[in-house]
Amino acid sequence: MKKQIISLIALIAMSFATTAQIDRSQQPKPGPAPKVQLGKSEKFTLSNGLQVIMVENHKLPRASANLTIDNRPVVEGDKAGVSTIMGSLLGRGTENITKDEFNEKVDFLGAGVNFYSSGASARSLTKYFPEVLELMADGVKNSQFTQEEFDKEIKITLDGLKSDEKNVTSTARRVESALLYGKNHPYGEFIAKETVNNITLEDVKNNYNTYYKPNNAYLIIVGDINPKETKKLVKSLFKKWKKSDVPEVAFTKPENVSKTEINFINMPNAVQSEVVIANNIDLKLGDKDYYAALLANNILGGGGTARLFMNLREDKGYTYGSYSSVRQSKVAATFRASASVRNVVTDSSIVEIKKEIDKIRAEKVTEEELKNAKAQYVGNFVMDVQKPATAASFALNIARYNLPTDFYENYLTNINAVTAEDVQNAALKYFKSDEARIIVTGKAIDVLDNLEKTGYTINYFDKNGNTTEKPEMTIAIPEGVTASSVIDSYIDAIGGEDKLMAIESVSITSAAKVQGMDISLVTKTAAPNKSVVIVSGMGQVLQKMVFDGETGYQEARGNKKEMTAEEITKSKAKNTIIGELAYKEGELLRIEPLEDTKAYVIKYDDKEIFFDVKSGLKLQEVQVVKTPDGKEVRVPSTFSNYKEVKGVKFPFSMGQKMGPMDIKFEVTEIKINEGVTDEDFK
Repeated sequence: MKKQIISLIALIAMSFATTAQIDRSQQPKPGPAPKVQLGKSEKFTLSNGLQVIMVENHKLPRASANLTIDNRPVVEGDKAGVSTIMGSLLGRGTENITKDEFNEKVDFLGAGVNFYSSGASARSLTKYFPEVLELMADGVKNSQFTQEEFDKEIKITLDGLKSDEKNVTSTARRVESALLYGKNHPYGEFIAKETVNNITLEDVKNNYNTYYKPNNAYLIIVGDINPKETKKLVKSLFKKWKKSDVPEVAFTKPENVSKTEINFINMPNAVQSEVVIANNIDLKLGDKDYYAALLANNILGGGGTARLFMNLREDKGYTYGSYSSVRQSKVAATFRASASVRNVVTDSSIVEIKKEIDKIRAEKVTEEELKNAKAQYVGNFVMDVQKPATAASFALNIARYNLPTDFYENYLTNINAVTAEDVQNAALKYFKSDEARIIVTGKAIDVLDNLEKTGYTINYFDKNGNTTEKPEMTIAIPEGVTASSVIDSYIDAIGGEDKLMAIESVSITSAAKVQGMDISLVTKTAAPNKSVVIVSGMGQVLQKMVFDGETGYQEARGNKKEMTAEEITKSKAKNTIIGELAYKEGELLRIEPLEDTKAYVIKYDDKEIFFDVKSGLKLQEVQVVKTPDGKEVRVPSTFSNYKEVKGVKFPFSMGQKMGPMDIKFEVTEIKINEGVTDEDFK
């Protein structure tokens, strides 16, 4: 016992002695970069030029295959979209199996098989993988393009384009690409209704026969495989895929503007501005300063702790997030910094984004910032290396970019070798704040006055990237038109006063999808001022608001809140059947361009209400609300697709934008003078 005690005391003493030798006042020096052990890959090439990379990994009984066709991008011109259509039609029936049989077989095997214009993919349990790979290979080699499937895909594409017409973000990205690369560049052209209508089934077949070839392709197979057996399988499935020369279409290298300018795209329905500062660069994977460029971007706008985010969101509250990116490419690389911001701070956001870009160019980053950026890359890289697919993707990059075989083994060493001076030099080289396009997509009437004060030249473009004139900012209100006359026109447009006064109650049921969840909205009103709104989802009531004419409450997630005296007074004064009557007492502010029409804008309390000048119908309401941190934001509600019910027109499509969320309700049922009782308002 005595010996054990003495040994324990000696051990404790040694521990204290060791601790005493460590100087806690000095920060420990970082250790060497972790040694990267990439999974071993096996490679071979078929006689038709298909390059195959296999990575064996037995952690899970699964396997996957990814086919990448590495052609140079092609300008499709007046048939832009033909390759996309072709990719969508791949696998919809082959010479050996019908479309329905193919889909049933994939589902039965619990697998996934997908096709696209630049390749294909398949995944399944190991025991089904040979059969699933055979299905993928059949679709790759033997897809049949039928007129029936072609017509369906054309309709789907056109419907998608139509629904996207008023989407501010989609328009912003489309025009950004057109301006940055040029409309005659593969990355700058875009699919439009006109180009889709130019595409024929024969064009799709020609695209497949010309560009979907094995001699520019890589097949990556990863997972629980036997390499020897898999090699035999691949040879048997893909050796008859015929190769041929793939033509290359020349296109002009994108150029930056000689001096920074604002490119403005007017979207009258925009409630916030899409702001991008971007320029073309020449950067490829493996370039000497590639690592410094990555770290410079990470510090500037790589995430929630980067400079742009901390400035525009955390400090200024202009946006939900601001980020930057560096896109390396063999064809057309770019740098961009972006944010979606409130209209009123569009010009200020540009100033702040550009300030941060200029700062990282003019001053060295701090050692703390550089250390944190490196730590983030090292952590992410080490985690990725653990994934079986990483070794295969690394092998693919080495082949595509002709990189040294030890490129990824030295990756972390090269990241850790970057200095603050290297970061500044990369920022100077790639973040061209003096030769950049400041691309703003937003509502001209709200933002142009302040943009003109920034001092930059402003060039104007339409939704297709064509140059245009400065948008019309103000339109004179015709003599005699007042808020009261606008509301009178609205009442006439939806059915007339006689029909409206005959309404005692209205019940409206609508449906929407919010973040993948089905939402039901039921609104019931009874003259003169009773109302109930019930929002349901996931089989339960999410929110309920009730006013019975005298008092009311709001209930959400089990919490009930009674109406305040002020809320009761306002609710009593409302006409729930024709609530727009109150707007007669509002102020007619202006006539404003909105979408493809013009609208009267009436201000009433904290709302602006928009009525179509031609039809008289209500198009939009924009309410100013305060966020929990005291900032004012504009929340728009849109009304469209008016249909007649018992002689009265109602909007059957209603949308609301709340921050980054776009919610669109479609009316499924409207009842007039039925389906509403006093019990509904209890």
